[in-house]
Amino acid sequence: MKKFVYLIFFSLILLTSCSQVGGMHNKGLEKSISSALEKKSVTEIDINSLTDFDWDKAYLITPYTDQETINKQLGVKFKDPTNMVNRDDIYLLVFLDKNKVVQYVKIPTKYGQLLLGDKDGFSPSNPIIKIQKN
Repeated sequence: MKKFVYLIFFSLILLTSCSQVGGMHNKGLEKSISSALEKKSVTEIDINSLTDFDWDKAYLITPYTDQETINKQLGVKFKDPTNMVNRDDIYLLVFLDKNKVVQYVKIPTKYGQLLLGDKDGFSPSNPIIKIQKN
């Protein structure tokens, strides 16, 4: 019985901590984007062609971006799971649907500079991320 109580307690803590981040780390999409970026000829990625979930906005978070700036850029509270303020090795691509974070991916900076697009981020009608190769 004691083990059962500990199991429930641990499960609740785990669920609570996961829900605070908001959105799911989409490792499959991450792998697809990285595979595309490995090709030297690729200078842009259509994120619509790689996603299989509903989204209406996506934002590219650049290295060294602090939590307050991330929240301001997204327009919602999102607990950064990567500590971007101290990172220079990844970009964070965050997808929203109906003003709620639904997915995010980490994109290594080693493939080149990802260009931010317009200030309003990306959308299904504006899904192209341009890449400036190193």
